[in-house]
Amino acid sequence: MTFGEHLEELRTCLIRASLGLAVAVLLGLFVARPVVHLIEQPLKRALGDYYTSAALDTFDGWRPRVDGGTPLPYSRDEVVDAVERHGLSFELREVHPDRLARALGTAPSVDAAEDAPAPTTFATDDLVPVLLWQPLARDPRVSITTLSAQEAFGIYVKAALLVGIVLASPWIFYQLWTFVAAGLYSHEKRWVWTFLPLSIGLFLAGVSLAFFFVFDFVLSYLLQF
Repeated sequence: MTFGEHLEELRTCLIRASLGLAVAVLLGLFVARPVVHLIEQPLKRALGDYYTSAALDTFDGWRPRVDGGTPLPYSRDEVVDAVERHGLSFELREVHPDRLARALGTAPSVDAAEDAPAPTTFATDDLVPVLLWQPLARDPRVSITTLSAQEAFGIYVKAALLVGIVLASPWIFYQLWTFVAAGLYSHEKRWVWTFLPLSIGLFLAGVSLAFFFVFDFVLSYLLQF
């Protein structure tokens, strides 16, 4: 086979591989959204663990503004139970109870409060702690957000490309193999078929290890900074 014929064969293999990749990317467009949701799960878990731990640290470190002030309305055991068993998250805030009651229309004497002179200073010593609860899954701090209008579409397209590459990789490798195999001896081909399954198995094992174990640890570590 001449050099020109080798180039022609390589060209044919590359065209076939490119067509297979294009078809796989088109298929990837239909499953890109579930793939994005799957990929973001480790980040959501890490964010949930981080904000839950930070909230518990805030709970443990909170002290009344004045001696004998209003304590927290929950015990730590209740908070841990709500977080771990019921999947809730919370934020610790402080409010003026009389102002809150007035805003909600539950103050005992609204008319008298309206006739009273408006205070001129902010009474920090009258603040009492409250915990604002919500399901962790609906906590906006755990949700994945985009920073620009086109970023969400870009992520969608990248996911489709990723799916396409994964789906088309056997076809692409087969096309490359048909070109390379013509120049190999029979004993060299046997080595390829021997190590190919092992390589694929190790690759899949590495992907699984990274996705199910390493990502959680690395993200949790990075979120500490």
